[in-house]
Amino acid sequence: MSSLPSSPPSRHFLLASDFDQTLSFNDSGLVLSEIIGASSFESKVAGLAASNLVQQGGELAYLIRHDPEFRGVRREHLVETGRRVRLKKDIPLLLEFLARGVEDCRFSFFVISAAPREVVEAALEGIVPADHIFGTELDYDSRSGEVRSVRRVPAGYGKVSVLEELEGQLGIEPGRTIYVGDGSSDVHVMLHVNHRDGFTIAVSENRHLARIARRTVLSESALSVLVPVLDQLLGLRSPEIRVLFESYGVTLHEWQRERTDRVTLRLPAEAPGGAVA
Repeated sequence: MSSLPSSPPSRHFLLASDFDQTLSFNDSGLVLSEIIGASSFESKVAGLAASNLVQQGGELAYLIRHDPEFRGVRREHLVETGRRVRLKKDIPLLLEFLARGVEDCRFSFFVISAAPREVVEAALEGIVPADHIFGTELDYDSRSGEVRSVRRVPAGYGKVSVLEELEGQLGIEPGRTIYVGDGSSDVHVMLHVNHRDGFTIAVSENRHLARIARRTVLSESALSVLVPVLDQLLGLRSPEIRVLFESYGVTLHEWQRERTDRVTLRLPAEAPGGAVA
């Protein structure tokens, strides 16, 4: 008696994303500076980067501990920063898509950022579960409420460490890790992922990442990172990708298919000029 054919094994992918200017439009450090009235944030970060004093991406944590204008930062300042950060469009749709999966593929989504964890959690509240967010971990003084110490900063090689922990916990092969980032602080983790046959996506035209990322996607929609995943990693054809997006109520309005993908996604209610009809 012949047995019934078994279903093909599910392919499990880890999709990890940076936060600042990857899922958001602005740097959370700038927003925090506005809240507490600190000055010259960008020039201070540039100075730290030039001095190589801290890992790229870890500048805000350093300023919170050592800069006089940031020393009074409390948890409530960081939560308010997260609430004010302007997020990219369609992050909930991205999470819905990843939760459903496609064909024989399923995805686990995590955010790995050097921004304080409180900022990222507040910004993505109700969208990404708190236990799927890794950010800079701070200790607070029990009396003053100010930051007393920095426990962990997932910047530079720190992001590599988090990725390896997640791969081990989830039982995911390194070749099925996808990393999405935007800036110089993502160089180390992208090199690591590429070296182990994973897939990397840049969401900016940062010249350091342009030479490293497998693909670059430029779009205001967070959902756009799925285009190179479906195209290059899963091998779907353009018509199949368009139909898949339409099943989520989104039109793949414009796709300039190059090594850099310029993607415009449009919901039915949006008029051609971007205004809501």
